[in-house]
Amino acid sequence: MTLLDDFLVRALLAAIGVAVACGALGCFVVWRRMAYFGDATAHAAVLGVALALGFQIHIVAGVLLMAALMALLITELSERGITVDTALGVLSHGALALGLVAVSLIPGVRVDLESYLFGDILLVSRGDLAVIWAGAALVTAALAWRWQALLTATLSPDLARAAGLRPRRERLILTVLLAAVVAVSIKVVGALLITAMLIIPAAVARWWARGPEAMAALATLVGIASAIGGLWMALRFDTPAGPSIVCVAIGFFALASLGGRLQRGWGQ
Repeated sequence: MTLLDDFLVRALLAAIGVAVACGALGCFVVWRRMAYFGDATAHAAVLGVALALGFQIHIVAGVLLMAALMALLITELSERGITVDTALGVLSHGALALGLVAVSLIPGVRVDLESYLFGDILLVSRGDLAVIWAGAALVTAALAWRWQALLTATLSPDLARAAGLRPRRERLILTVLLAAVVAVSIKVVGALLITAMLIIPAAVARWWARGPEAMAALATLVGIASAIGGLWMALRFDTPAGPSIVCVAIGFFALASLGGRLQRGWGQ
C-alpha cells in the first residue's frame, strides 16, 4: 500500500493543487474585474460534462472545450459592443440550464450532478490527481512566462501597446488559462464554486500584499490554507467538502477585512 492509496491523501493533494492553480490567476480575475466572466466560464463546465458523456470522451476534455468556447465567445461579444453584464447573464445561466437538461437526456447514463456542481473531492482518483497537478503546473508556468506582459496589459492597455504588446492576445491567454482551471477544478469544488476559489483568496491577499507578486503568492497560500481547513471541516463535521473549503476561505476574508479596517483606523 502506497501513500496515494489513502483517499484522504489524494483529497488533500487535489485540494492543494486546485489552490495552486487558482492563486495567481485569481489575482488577474480580481484586477480585471472578471468575476462574472469566471462564473459564466465555470457554468459552461456542466455543458462540457454533457458533451463528454454524450461523445464518450474524457470529462476534463469536454469541460475544457466548453469552458474555452464560452470564454472566447464572451470576449468576442464584449468587443463587439454588446453590454457585457447582459451577455454574461444570458450565456452563464443559459449554459448551466442547457447542461443540466442535456445531462438528464443522455440515454443509459446515470450522473451524480451534485458532484459536478459542488465537487466530490473524497472520490478523487490517481488519474484525477495527475490531471489536477498537470493543470496547475501548466497554469503556473504560463503565468510565470507571461507575467510582466499580462500585468502591463491589465494595468494599462495603452501602455502595453506602446511597449509593443497586444492586450487582446494577453486577454485571450487569460481566458484559456481560466478554462484550464475550471476543467481541473470541477472534481474538487464543482462548477458552482470554482469562481469563489479564484476570487476569495485573491481578495484576502489584496488587503495585505504590497505588490502584485506578493499578492499572487499570498493568494496561493490562503487558497492552500482554505483547502486544508475545508477538508478538515468536512471530515470533522460531515459537511460537503467543496462548500466547506469555500466557507473557510470566506472566514479568511472576514478576518482580513476586519484586520485591514482596524489597521487603517489605527493609522489615522
